[in-house]
Amino acid sequence: MSIVAELKPVIVSTLKSLYNQDFKEDTIAINLTKPEFEGDYTLVLFSFIKQLKSNPEVVGKEIGEKLIADYPHLFTAYNVIKGFLNLTISDSYWLKFLDQHYAHVKTEHAGAAKKIMLEYSSPNTNKPLHLGHLRNIFLGWSVSEMLKAQGHEVFKSCISNDRGIHICKSMIAWKEFANGATPESTGIKGDHLVGDYYVKFGEEHKKQVAALMEEGMSKEEAEKNAPIMKAAQQMLVDWEQGNAEVVALWKQMNGWVYEGFNQTYTRIGADFDKNYYESETYLLGKAFVQDGLEKGVFYKKEDGSVWIDLTADGLDEKIVQRKDGTSVYITQDLGLADEKYKDFPYDESIYVIADEQNYHMKVLKLILQKLGKPYADKIHHLSYGMVELPTGRMKTREGTVVDADDLLDELVKVAAAKTEELGKVSGFTESELNELYETIALGALKFFLLRVDPKKRMIFNPEESIDFHGFTGPFIQYTHARIRSVLRNETIKNDAPVTSELLKLEKELLVLLEQFNITLQQAAAEFNPSLIAIYAFNVAKLYNSFYAAHSIRNAESEEKKQLRLKISQLTANTIAEAMRLLGIKVPERM
Repeated sequence: MSIVAELKPVIVSTLKSLYNQDFKEDTIAINLTKPEFEGDYTLVLFSFIKQLKSNPEVVGKEIGEKLIADYPHLFTAYNVIKGFLNLTISDSYWLKFLDQHYAHVKTEHAGAAKKIMLEYSSPNTNKPLHLGHLRNIFLGWSVSEMLKAQGHEVFKSCISNDRGIHICKSMIAWKEFANGATPESTGIKGDHLVGDYYVKFGEEHKKQVAALMEEGMSKEEAEKNAPIMKAAQQMLVDWEQGNAEVVALWKQMNGWVYEGFNQTYTRIGADFDKNYYESETYLLGKAFVQDGLEKGVFYKKEDGSVWIDLTADGLDEKIVQRKDGTSVYITQDLGLADEKYKDFPYDESIYVIADEQNYHMKVLKLILQKLGKPYADKIHHLSYGMVELPTGRMKTREGTVVDADDLLDELVKVAAAKTEELGKVSGFTESELNELYETIALGALKFFLLRVDPKKRMIFNPEESIDFHGFTGPFIQYTHARIRSVLRNETIKNDAPVTSELLKLEKELLVLLEQFNITLQQAAAEFNPSLIAIYAFNVAKLYNSFYAAHSIRNAESEEKKQLRLKISQLTANTIAEAMRLLGIKVPERM
């Protein structure tokens, strides 16, 4: 049980004893005491002062005196400042916590376990995974792990956008310019090869548009009538009609892409319980159209297209089926939502999708609610901000996107250079060094992309991400390795309880380590891995201060040495678990 959970019933009991009134635990607000005040935890008096009809200074003093008198094992001092009761927790509490938990990190579940569907990644099969995908993937995977740590059953899914005009653009460019090139013949990873031809399409389209404009066409007309664009559109028609040659090429090129994706997923540690494919789900939503028309939720216009009017809900009119009977994206997503619920009857369905789709997700949920679907209210959009480069936004068509594989390869090189520069490579074999550089590079990338609140847009700076100092993954990894080095050279006496009086930094570190569980609960509830990242950094930073101020090997006494070794063990375990939740490995040595 966390200390806050332990304090609340004590406060409620004390209030009843003092004032003969009943209070509920959920009305009791207890926060960490601000650094400028003396104390560890603060009871906010304003939440119940009206009920008592008394002066907060008087009430605070009465509660403080009563707590110290009745619970001397918990409290040693108090002070009241402007409606806040600051409480100092006894050393004996923290020493008991240390003895119970130093060997392992135990997490407690908040609330009942749920079945949760979590969709993330959702790539297009016309290009490799890029930096933008990485934030999505790392966010989805980390949220999944945090939810699992809270006792939930999580089902991870991915929808591959494997059909449509963008896929045909890569296909037509390959057909016209590749001369039969394959990943095997070129030595190029499959998703990169296909992505190269998507860029090639954009380049050729731009040339053809310029030529048509010189002949007198407007830009809009030229973009539509460029031969390569018309060829891609015809290829889409042929695919939808089941043209054998087109379908065979589509399967071949998608196969190259999936093989490339899987290599990247394996490298970065991403996985899914089920993959959905747009080519298999895009027709599922058609049944919704008929259902919506029969229920009066949808209406048909004179040209035969089907719409829904959401103006009364503060949105606008939305098309759900074109006049030729083909589906639009929202219709496909309606069908996919139904399919996912059949596969995994969830209590909650989380979509990890960029904030550019906020409106689309509002419409999806609203339509499902109006159609009376049992899972409509269970949908949650985990909206996250886009990743930009210092030079601006990435654009695939213009070839300015940072490919995930290329980025990782570059970060591995930087990790190697920085590690060797610090002279930390003695005693490692070549294979161990390669594994270490990969671990540092992935840790740097994941931490940098997860340390920012998902709702915020961010600028990715590769050099900053892999710094061994400051708010970075490598800094935390290095701290963990330092602690493991200390523990390898010393022996913890498990049967020797610690009873020493705590010095300031010893206590501060224990107070922070105790907060891991409640931090995890908050992060999982908010789907926000940045809370874990910030926490891990704060633990590492405080440990380094503790390590610099207090000798372990030459401690003042054997009892102090054992105390600090156990604090070190708990710190290393806590860092390792926090980083695991972010998908980051922590080396035993660096």
